[in-house]
Amino acid sequence: MEHRFTVKDFFLFGFLSALLVLILLAMYMVDRQWQKMTQLERLLSEQAMDLGRMRSTLGALERRVSTGDPLRRDGGENQAGSHAVPAAFQRAYEASQRPDFQAGDWLVQAFGTSLKTLTPLVSSDIYASQVQTFVQESLLIRNPETLAWEGLLAEDDWEVSEDGLSFLFRLRKGVAFSDGHAVEAKDAAFTFAFIMNGAIAAPRARAYFEKIESVTARNAREVVFRFKEPYFDSLSLAGGMPILAEHFYGRYVQAPETFNQSKGFLFGSGPYRLSNPQTWTPDRGFVELERNPRYWGAVQPPFNRLLWKIIENDSARLTTFRNGDIDVYNARPLEFRQLVQDKALNARARHLEYMSPTAGYLYIGWNQMRDGKPARFADRRVREAMTYLTDRQRIIDQILLGYAEPAVSPFSLRSAQHDPAHRPRPYDPLKAKALLSEAGYADRDGDGVLEDANGQPFDFELVFLQDNEDTKRLVLFLRDVYARAGILLRPKPTEWSVMLDLLNEKNFDAITLGWSSGIETDLFQIFHSSQILAGGDNFISYRNPRLDTLIEQARATVEEEVRMPLWHQCERILYEDQPYTFLLRRNTLAFIDARMQNIQVTRLGLNLNTVPVEWFVPGPRQKYTR
Repeated sequence: MEHRFTVKDFFLFGFLSALLVLILLAMYMVDRQWQKMTQLERLLSEQAMDLGRMRSTLGALERRVSTGDPLRRDGGENQAGSHAVPAAFQRAYEASQRPDFQAGDWLVQAFGTSLKTLTPLVSSDIYASQVQTFVQESLLIRNPETLAWEGLLAEDDWEVSEDGLSFLFRLRKGVAFSDGHAVEAKDAAFTFAFIMNGAIAAPRARAYFEKIESVTARNAREVVFRFKEPYFDSLSLAGGMPILAEHFYGRYVQAPETFNQSKGFLFGSGPYRLSNPQTWTPDRGFVELERNPRYWGAVQPPFNRLLWKIIENDSARLTTFRNGDIDVYNARPLEFRQLVQDKALNARARHLEYMSPTAGYLYIGWNQMRDGKPARFADRRVREAMTYLTDRQRIIDQILLGYAEPAVSPFSLRSAQHDPAHRPRPYDPLKAKALLSEAGYADRDGDGVLEDANGQPFDFELVFLQDNEDTKRLVLFLRDVYARAGILLRPKPTEWSVMLDLLNEKNFDAITLGWSSGIETDLFQIFHSSQILAGGDNFISYRNPRLDTLIEQARATVEEEVRMPLWHQCERILYEDQPYTFLLRRNTLAFIDARMQNIQVTRLGLNLNTVPVEWFVPGPRQKYTR
């Protein structure tokens, strides 16, 4: 029987379509309402906790009044006069006293890669650490100009034992986590125990804190760090440990895998917070922090929100900055040279060019073990040859247009750790050819490609971050240079999350990446053989017993005049062994929206990712209202 589509069918179809649309709209509205109810419930819960604490405080005051106990005004850290502002907050306080200062607006930045996780200890990239800086706080911070340590969560009068092995810190009165719970000494003790728990996926942090013997809470406000032996950076280690809240993270002691696999368990006492650290996921395309409404600090955070957009393409990031949708743009050299001539851009943005005192370095890491067997780059002569074939000066001149300097080792050329006798190895193909010949490589079949003693061609994959245009140009440049020497480089562009997996599994031939640097660089995490363990930062499986011994000696030497010659010896070994080909250190080439004020270049670099927060936007120039 033939069925025709009648007017009745048309109206029935229209009715069903409209019903479906209404159902979908209802589902959307219910979902929105559910989100709002969840947020409202959280806010009400937090307010109830605050009211409870206020009642307890008022009750205590009432009891003191009724018993005749005189009320004493603490010479307090939060009084209005600048004389009462703790040293750690002094710079931010001075910014807040400027005539044009006004709290509000957002600071919007961009990340060049997506984040795998924001969870502290589990995360390993610099982007996650930038976000964590604003959420979690440590006992001490460095003054960016004097480089002296100053109390943040702790007061400024910490004590050191005569043997230099124990440090006593006293927490400031009134310090609290973002949910209102007080920060107590037991939280510091818990943090250390949590880090050292082998079930927690934190091998990098454990390597860093393994010098500490114990962390003990004397009472609610006093905590003692005891070291196993002298350590040159002990104050930094103890005072710089971000404090985890036991009432938040303690539940994961019994469920370590939940913590290890988490994406956004980020919670702390800092000036900003995630709206919900239990539900954040990296697939949103951005990271957003809101102002901590209970921030305990002497100076309140100036921005309402901090936002990082994930924009993996370099050109798209520039376009986004031009449109005023992000406030900071780190330019590539060719862009920078062109953009400083752009009158329209420079009318609404300022630019900075400088070599950061703590600038990190780019490198090529040569993997020495693959599938449990020595790899091609296990031979030091081969690694040396690769460095002699890497024309760093041409890379700096042609790709980075001179906005960089050669790297010799993990130590900056301006650091006391660096021995000036160690100069950058020159481009020298003849030396490289001799070393490769000595290692058994020759063009045995006349095809222009070197083969080893077994007739296997010298080819390898170089893993690199796929969305960085300068790195692409670098790799293509190296491919051509190495090819002239008979070596086949196969570029392997890779996204960041996959690169992390390759590093953890040590599943690569060679990789080009960068490490950040500090005022004094500890080599232990990256080059000590004990850190070849799964998840460790010695992912190239480099071993040198002599270097291990020197690193241990340097770390245990408190006297700087004795320690620096030990670091020089460490540098000599790395210079000779070339586990990395140390490429270069780049200048910072930054454009910053003119809305942003109080921008300074300090001895620690740009005062951007600092806590307490020092930037602000004057009221007339603010553009985000909530």
